[in-house]
Amino acid sequence: MSLRDRINAALKQAMKDKAGSRLATLRLINAAIKDQDIAARSADSQDGVSDAEILAILAKMTKQRQESVRAYEEGGRLDLAEREREEIAVISEFLPRQLNDEEVEAAIESAIEETGASSIRDMGKIMGALKARHAGQMDFGAVGAKIKDRLG
Repeated sequence: MSLRDRINAALKQAMKDKAGSRLATLRLINAAIKDQDIAARSADSQDGVSDAEILAILAKMTKQRQESVRAYEEGGRLDLAEREREEIAVISEFLPRQLNDEEVEAAIESAIEETGASSIRDMGKIMGALKARHAGQMDFGAVGAKIKDRLG
């Protein structure tokens, strides 16, 4: 079952269960996917975005909500922070398992060897290899800093 099908099935189940906040979050996910479908459409292609692109959308949505949680907590709005955490939990159901620190280090080492990277100028190649193989499984902002430490 494709990621899009899993999300639609969860949406239908949330409707049946009358789970309001879950339903709202799943609708946000669907809207973001449809926006990308429309943006990706060309005159000759009517295909929607791929599972990899959907994973990128979900990762971006998660990151936005994590930033909102921090802002709400700093502002003393714990009720809004909790609602964002609930949305993160729903979105995370569709993301692959996050790699732990050892797995991230091993993936970086593998990508460096695979690309033959020797300096910080090769960072784009390394990030490209990691994103192709581990989309949605790691925080690429933190990975970038680790790569800089390794090569810099």
